[in-house]
Amino acid sequence: MPRLKRRIAPIALIVAAIGAGLLFHLGGSVNAAETREVQIDNYSFSPGDLTVPAGTTVTWINHDETPHTVVAAGDPRAFRSGGLDTDDKFSVTFTKPGIYSYLCTVHPYMTGKVVVK
Repeated sequence: MPRLKRRIAPIALIVAAIGAGLLFHLGGSVNAAETREVQIDNYSFSPGDLTVPAGTTVTWINHDETPHTVVAAGDPRAFRSGGLDTDDKFSVTFTKPGIYSYLCTVHPYMTGKVVVK
């Protein structure tokens, strides 16, 4: 039995070292997805303009007592929320670089922009 332990111990160390290396490699190469928030308050989006890296999820949160929407201005099919009541949230993950202008269709003077780099 002692002979078997002597053979297994080096193998266990090699496996542990390989495993640690893989974990380090994965941890160093994987970017955590960013999240950002846009507050809807007092009939405005804050921040109105937001610059984020590709892969970021942006969440709009309505703090007004009035319903609002978040709809892509150039192509409403790009993203479109339903009516957001007080404390409702709507999220979009932006995967492609570009400029995404949006507005509230209930109050079209409410506008914003997400710049994805």
